[in-house]
Amino acid sequence: MHLALLDHMRKYVTITDEEATLICTKLKASTLKKKDFLLQPGKVCRANYFVSKGLLRLYFINKKEQEQITQFGLEGWWITDYDSLDTQKPSRFYIQAVEDAEVIAWDKTVQEELTQSFPQLETYFRKILQRAYAAAQRRIEYIYSYSDEERYRNFSTNFPGFVQRVPQYMLASYLGFTPQFLSKIRAKK
Repeated sequence: MHLALLDHMRKYVTITDEEATLICTKLKASTLKKKDFLLQPGKVCRANYFVSKGLLRLYFINKKEQEQITQFGLEGWWITDYDSLDTQKPSRFYIQAVEDAEVIAWDKTVQEELTQSFPQLETYFRKILQRAYAAAQRRIEYIYSYSDEERYRNFSTNFPGFVQRVPQYMLASYLGFTPQFLSKIRAKK
């Protein structure tokens, strides 16, 4: 499980085998079954999670009492509630396994300790956050610039394997429309 994380980190920064061994001793690996929760509203988020295997989602319940998915976490992706993690205030989000999953938890205090010991980890997390922020900006652009159908077509063209893994109602929530509308779009193929 840790090997996937180390491989991911080494795409961005140099980590020696000795450093990797020490880093791995500080991390906690967990296995989740489909529908298990890593986080629920009212709980403080204590870690940043690297997805080694499986698929997770981050969502909240909107004013219409509907799930609104804001992020997915696939293999090689990070997922957390950064607001709760940073402020240590209760979360408003759920993080739930969409499939059976394996994650590696970087506890907030451990991450701070390790980034002080290994400055290249600061670089690694900065690069990861920059990429995540850029993806969020693109998503916002798509929501405001493209029609619902264009958003779906663009997403399914760029992430065909992902579209096959995610239940239709979750994909609709993430893209910002109803499952019924998604069914109509898919029927047009």
